[in-house]
Amino acid sequence: MLVEQGFQQVPFQEGNPYTQDPALPSLLRRLIPPRDFPGASYAANQRLFNEEIEPELERFGAEVITTIRAQSRGNRISPPKLVQYDNWGRRIDELQTSEGWRSLKATAQREGIPGIFYERKYREHSRLFGFAKAFIMVGDSHEVFCPLSMTDGAARVVELLGTEGMKKDVLPRLISRNSSSAFVAGQWMTERPGGSDVSQTETKAQSLGDSDSLGSKYSLDGFKWFSSATDGDIALALARIGPADSGSRGLSLFLIPLREALNNRFGSSTSSTNGVRVHRLKNKIGTHALPTAELSLEQTTAYLVGPLNEGVNNIVPVLNITRIWSAISSVGGLRKCLAIATAYANVRRIDGGKRLLRDVPLHVAQLASINLVYRALTHLVFGAVTLLGRVECGVASVEEQNRLRMFTPIVKGFAAEKAVAAMEEAMAALGGQGYMEETDIGRLIRDGIWEGTTTVLSLDLLRSTTNPARLKEFVSWSYSIILMCPPGLLKAVQAAIQSLQGRLDTLLAAFLHPVPPLIARPSLMFIGYIASAIYLLEHAIWSHSRGEEGYEIDAEVFRRWVNDGSFVAAEQDLDRIRSEVKFADASNSAIVFGKRDHAKL
Repeated sequence: MLVEQGFQQVPFQEGNPYTQDPALPSLLRRLIPPRDFPGASYAANQRLFNEEIEPELERFGAEVITTIRAQSRGNRISPPKLVQYDNWGRRIDELQTSEGWRSLKATAQREGIPGIFYERKYREHSRLFGFAKAFIMVGDSHEVFCPLSMTDGAARVVELLGTEGMKKDVLPRLISRNSSSAFVAGQWMTERPGGSDVSQTETKAQSLGDSDSLGSKYSLDGFKWFSSATDGDIALALARIGPADSGSRGLSLFLIPLREALNNRFGSSTSSTNGVRVHRLKNKIGTHALPTAELSLEQTTAYLVGPLNEGVNNIVPVLNITRIWSAISSVGGLRKCLAIATAYANVRRIDGGKRLLRDVPLHVAQLASINLVYRALTHLVFGAVTLLGRVECGVASVEEQNRLRMFTPIVKGFAAEKAVAAMEEAMAALGGQGYMEETDIGRLIRDGIWEGTTTVLSLDLLRSTTNPARLKEFVSWSYSIILMCPPGLLKAVQAAIQSLQGRLDTLLAAFLHPVPPLIARPSLMFIGYIASAIYLLEHAIWSHSRGEEGYEIDAEVFRRWVNDGSFVAAEQDLDRIRSEVKFADASNSAIVFGKRDHAKL
């Protein structure tokens, strides 16, 4: 039989990733209220959303599944290559990236990522608008938003702490929509001794006693173990001026031009002209198109950013922004996987061609469980995005600032863990076809794993709640949403609300001092569940009060999320850790390493 003969499976067709999304359009209508822009009438403000923001997202959604997807297909996108020496034996460190990678990055810049965030046309809602665009593209982006997220973070640091020269010459190019002249920034913190522990940073900085338009000049010498924007134009890096035993207190933040002629746009991608040598590209399980490298800095010229010996505090905006970007990447990847699985159910027939998968209750139940996770994560992540926009525009309350501090480690860790598991369910929903690379689900799973460093993030969560008042503020905020529930909705969700209230009590009990370190990871997951449930409830209240189409579904999503077995298990896990804390350390070590003299380990 010829391949053209016999049964021919109808290919699935994904719809517009914005208009067909089950959560995003309604969520944005709530989070970007039409009457919230001063200086104009209600009607004018309503037109602002209805005639500017939403049509732009619809247009861009169409671009994603046509032009943008074509840029990442076939051999247009491939892993980068490093050519260290030319044919005469000279060290050149030429980094060659694929046409698709460069094209996707340029497209994102032209679309205003990260420019939208700093143009602030929509004030604090600019973050929501810009991240919504990134969200619907990220599944087809091949992680170009990794370097662009660091560019976003670098722009914020320069905006807050940069010299006048940096604000004049560097910031406009970091946020430019002109892809031919826009800068891309890296963030170089990780080194071999400490990994995420920057207190062991070996890179040293020495003042050159000179300055130019960008500021005070230093010479850096050291080795950076992970750089994920190796093809960028500048980087922010930590380096030590004081002695090694000064730990993180001796670190300062520096801006490094990857090439000496910073104000030129380079046709060559060589990065050795400012003493930056690329030793090798990392061989990663995912993010294959993204050039991640090991670099040495050899008398590299750099410029001080912010006060001396405050490098860790000065780079915090980069960490916070990139964590939210990581969550956008994880959940945006799940968005595409869910869209694929849903579209496949509309065309795949079973039972001798008598039924579509969409008509099989067991299969639809599997898709509904994926959809539930997706909705919860989308509401959680865009809740954090809302807080970020308010903080950056100076309209956030102290409580909102504290909540953002709590949420930045939570959204990255929780979103990565939950999204990747749901992506695997979406893969299974396609049967054998889900396992094929052509569907893109395998790549999205590998790229989603990249975003998870849950243990480090959970320890940061504990640091953010050192002051007991911050956790109480979170609980108070949660109750303020619960108390808004109208009687008509309360009838449908009362049991779920009562369960949620009990879990808030469990959370407060778990953080009674002294707080055992082992609760860090289970508490991150538990708070992630609680916060996403509160956001789902807030949306259900809005939807019910306005009589939105499908408000019953919003209430049902909240109810199911609270009753989800994984949420229940997260509470049980937290209770178990609290009860076993006295002997858990020793038994854990015995299970992993056997019965040894643990003092010698």
